Amino acid sequence: MFTFILALHIIVAIAMIGLILIQHGKGADAGASFGAGSSGTVFGAAGSANFLTRATAVLTAIFFVTSMTLAVHARKQAEDQFRLDGPSAPVSAPQNPRPLTQNPQ
Repeated sequence: MFTFILALHIIVAIAMIGLILIQHGKGADAGASFGAGSSGTVFGAAGSANFLTRATAVLTAIFFVTSMTLAVHARKQAEDQFRLDGPSAPVSAPQNPRPLTQNPQ
C-alpha cells in the first residue's frame, strides 16, 4: 500500500508541474486582447483557463492527501522501530562467556 501511495504521489507531482507550466500567466491576457489570444483552442478562450485551473486544484488536493498519508505512515513506522515494549528480537547473553584474564608484565 505504501508503494502505491508513493507512486501516486510522484505521478501527481509530475502532472502538477506540467499543468502549472502550461498555464498562462496574468500578463498573457494583455496579448490576447490584441488578437494573439487562444480563441481558436479546443476549450475556447476562457475554457482552457478554467479547465487547467480546476485540474490543478484537483491534483493539488490529491497531492495534499497523499502527502499527509505518507507522513502518517512514516510516523507509525518510526514509532514501531523505536518502541521498547513492542515485539523485538530477544537479546540474550552469551552462553559461555570468556573469563577476563590479565596479562602479567
